[in-house]
Amino acid sequence: FPTGQVLKRATARAVMATASQPCRFLSGNYPAHFRIDMPALSPTMESGTIVSWAVNEGDELGDGDLLAQIETDKATMDFETPEVGYLAKIILPAGTSDVKLGTPVCIIVENQEDIAAFADYTAEAAPAAAAPAAAPTAPPPPPPPPAPSAAPPPPASPAPVAASPPSPTPDFAPDSRILASPMARTLAARKGIDLSKLASSGPDGVIRAADIEAAAAATPAAAPPAADSSVLPVTPSLQPDGSFTEIPLTGMRKAIAKRLTQSKQEVPHYYLTIDIAIDDLLGVRSKLNAAADGEYKLSVTDFLIKACSKALVDVPEANSQWAETSIKQFHNADISVAVATDSGLITPIVFTANKKGLQQINTDMNDLKEKAVSGKLQPHEFQGGTFTISNLGMMGIDHFTAVINPPQSCILAVGSPAKKLVPADNEKGFNVQTTMSVSLSCDHRVVDGAVGAKWLAKLKSYLENPLKMLL
Repeated sequence: FPTGQVLKRATARAVMATASQPCRFLSGNYPAHFRIDMPALSPTMESGTIVSWAVNEGDELGDGDLLAQIETDKATMDFETPEVGYLAKIILPAGTSDVKLGTPVCIIVENQEDIAAFADYTAEAAPAAAAPAAAPTAPPPPPPPPAPSAAPPPPASPAPVAASPPSPTPDFAPDSRILASPMARTLAARKGIDLSKLASSGPDGVIRAADIEAAAAATPAAAPPAADSSVLPVTPSLQPDGSFTEIPLTGMRKAIAKRLTQSKQEVPHYYLTIDIAIDDLLGVRSKLNAAADGEYKLSVTDFLIKACSKALVDVPEANSQWAETSIKQFHNADISVAVATDSGLITPIVFTANKKGLQQINTDMNDLKEKAVSGKLQPHEFQGGTFTISNLGMMGIDHFTAVINPPQSCILAVGSPAKKLVPADNEKGFNVQTTMSVSLSCDHRVVDGAVGAKWLAKLKSYLENPLKMLL
């Protein structure tokens, strides 16, 4: 890395406790060495991409030194060396993608003079994980002592030998009594043609290869198997070559596709929409920001996080998850907030938002956004959560519905504030009101419609009367 570049390391040591540990190998071909495999840097990781190596072959590695950057299914993680010594061989270069867990990625040796022995080391030379040096094998147990001699038993009548089952033969096995050339017999076996039903054209009634070909041409072709209706056909692209760019899938994009497809297929979604007046909220926000002297700048999302957390405490049925044999109902509101990055969508979590003030929520969100955009979120900062907020209002979207983030049961989709005319008992007969449309997506296995409506009513109460959030 360039000198002076500051990297906030996402320490991989805690996660390495669940990953395969490096194995020390001893063999006649190579000196003692440690084989480092692709680690599991997140609980859901199945494969990874080696983004870059932080050291070169031959470099010395100390305790806690950064070894490589690895892209998991959700973020790019810093992988610290699990062993001290010298990097003898990089087996998989930077940019190698879809590396399965347990695949050898590099070799570390304890002694610098052993580096040269691994100059031509390849992945094929890596022994299986079960091959590391182990304790010497115990010698085989001695044979049991011979049984004491006894009078030989009377010879038993020989048991009948079970006849071995006949070898299966094809339905149209050529009959050896039928006159046919060797080539004709071979073709008949390949094409499944019964020789006994063919008329020969050869001398002395010998069936020739031409007879087999003629019979095969006269036999109607078998109908193709019915297409599987559960598999959508892949339509070939009609665009000419060179008119598009094929973008490889990142680990994050694969994870997004897998999880959201699973959500839409397995979670019974339903949607509730309500309009909320936020004039008072905008007024309180403006006053608090004016009094902050630059220490903080509250956003509408900060108020949403706080209001959602309060509503979840009031209606705990919405702060729950489906667990197949039970429903988990959580005591705190851990709010996931959707953040768009160049790699895709990620949902960092404001933990125990129900116990935090607006300023602390604002500080947490700014820190999480910065980490998300730079790809430095640690797994515990985006995995979990009990409820999700997706706010596209700042992008000018008036209304939308969001896909539930499993295993959560609800996600709130927030639209853009807009000025509206509402009836009023005054001289004009109306007022101009700033309203915001929100839609709640619910898992019907956990949250019934009445519960979702009750939760939205609580949310509306907090947002339209923001001072209630201070109680």
